[in-house]
Amino acid sequence: MQSWILPRGHNYPSCHPHPFLYGFTFLVVLCTTVARPTKENTRLEFFLTNSLYSNFHSLRISEELEIMVEEAMGSVSIRRGLKGHELLPFTVQFLRGRWFALFASFLIMAGAGATYLFGTYSKEIKATLGYDQTTLNLLGFFKDLGANVGVLSGLVAEVTPTWFVLLLGAVLNFGGYFMIWLAVTGKIAKPKVWQMCIYICVGANSQNFANTGALVTSVKNFPESRGAMLGLLKGFTGLSGAVMTQLYLAIYGNDSKSLILLIGWLPAAISVIFVYTIRTMRPVRHPNELRVFYHFLYASIVLAVFLMALTLAEKLLTFSKAEYAGATTVVCFLLFVPLFISIREELVVWNIKKQPINPPNEIAVEKPKAEAVESKQEASNLSSPKQADEKAEKSCFLTIFDRPDRGEDYTILQAMTSIDMLTLFLATFCGLGSSLTAVDNLGQIGESLGYPNKTVTSFVSLVSIWNYFGRVFSGFVSETLLAKYKLPRPLMMTAVLLLACIGYLLVAFPAPGSLYIASIIIGFSFGAQLPLLFAIISELFGLKHYSTLFNCGQLASPLGSYIFNVKITGWLYDREALKDLAEKGLTRSSVKELTCIGTHCYRVPFIILAAVTFFGALTSLILVVRTRSFYKSDIYKKFRENAEKL
Repeated sequence: MQSWILPRGHNYPSCHPHPFLYGFTFLVVLCTTVARPTKENTRLEFFLTNSLYSNFHSLRISEELEIMVEEAMGSVSIRRGLKGHELLPFTVQFLRGRWFALFASFLIMAGAGATYLFGTYSKEIKATLGYDQTTLNLLGFFKDLGANVGVLSGLVAEVTPTWFVLLLGAVLNFGGYFMIWLAVTGKIAKPKVWQMCIYICVGANSQNFANTGALVTSVKNFPESRGAMLGLLKGFTGLSGAVMTQLYLAIYGNDSKSLILLIGWLPAAISVIFVYTIRTMRPVRHPNELRVFYHFLYASIVLAVFLMALTLAEKLLTFSKAEYAGATTVVCFLLFVPLFISIREELVVWNIKKQPINPPNEIAVEKPKAEAVESKQEASNLSSPKQADEKAEKSCFLTIFDRPDRGEDYTILQAMTSIDMLTLFLATFCGLGSSLTAVDNLGQIGESLGYPNKTVTSFVSLVSIWNYFGRVFSGFVSETLLAKYKLPRPLMMTAVLLLACIGYLLVAFPAPGSLYIASIIIGFSFGAQLPLLFAIISELFGLKHYSTLFNCGQLASPLGSYIFNVKITGWLYDREALKDLAEKGLTRSSVKELTCIGTHCYRVPFIILAAVTFFGALTSLILVVRTRSFYKSDIYKKFRENAEKL
């Protein structure tokens, strides 16, 4: 492999940029935090590929990004940019590149959290269709069932291209929620309860197709930064409820029926628009890739903080429709800031592509040993075609116990029957099952402790915002700990579950104002678990069948929620409420709804949840011990090698 070094002071070909570039670059500098190099002579390494640049080589360009930023700010004269005739080719390259695909994934995930808005429009369903609370809870169960059972989308992704997965998800999303909207607005005859259950299950299940299409593809396109990227993608999903709430307030006003229609058409439209954009691409090494993801993180944090401030302001003040429209415009602008970051990164690649092929002053020729190793491997592969045919002919049932090393591509059966997956499933069952139970009961917890309705709504908002912070925190921090200190990623899950135990104990033994702290802890720990789960599955069992495996892994969530929420927490709550009625000399038939008031209502259930979560933390420690040596190794080595061979 040749290494061409462009010495400092090398004269680059001058060209005048198109005025269109100034606007984008100015917005990039204005809306993102560009971390400038700490040393003047910091060099950026870019490994360029045959398929992109016709020759495989790596360039080391002194102060490349710093010069571009300074040029955009007007501090130095512009040396390089886009000529008028280059604008169209650059646009084509950008729209077909992986950075624009990642931005499209952010938008799809920002629309894939409609299930979080069920509490907003469920009152309309209850009122217009005449349902009681039990029937409404049944609809909520089918909503959770559809949202968490994503095996179908994973299996579809195994045999079909990404565009088909996204398109099918769009059809299911629009079909399910549109039928609910027709029923609520009275445009069709009142459907039966089982039909409504199917509608909401289908609509909620569509988000799994969006997750599978966008999330799995992004992991394959950015395999070396998967922890940070998963945290960002799931973080945008966590913010989707707040984003869509602002959109519906600006478009339709405070009309919950129209919110159902918005949930039906908007996510479907986003998926259709980007249906051919999101696809698997062979990765190109980018030594500053993690830093770019930090820029995406900063943009998303600004969006989250603005949404939190806007939500609190709307509870204290009365907004006009024009004010809602203005606030929503700011939200949309912040949502599109990652587009400017993506343009900046693609522009860097474009400028490197324009460098002359002829070598400059210094040439260093390196002959990697990998070529000799590859030739030997090819020879051995050619000499034993029969062995390869025998392996290929083996059924997946025959190789179920013939598992590869950790990090290699497992079959679905090999992964699902491995001790690592079973241990991870048990930890997720305890952790996510308890977290979902706590989140679902948060409103009634506030009511039982005597908080007013407006305060209870604030608790729900805190859970939503801190759910986002938990997702991005676990993704970025676990990635940093893994890269710098080789700490196993399951260790982060252990810490998160132990933190959740504190939140549950604050509910079981409440003090004045402690529910504020508990809601923050519960929201943070709940959000932190999913990115860790998805990243661990991708690292231990490979990416070949990742679309199915990560959907199978999250099956533990609804199972745990059903047992801990319906069978334990709900039953114990009703028992305490019946005791209160008996003390007042009343019976169940004398009241319309069972309500328990006092600190005793949720004490026993949340002590049980704390104990179960602690057991889940101990279970995840077993996985830490089992995978310690694996995480000490270079787990991303094969992805770097594949990127260099492109």
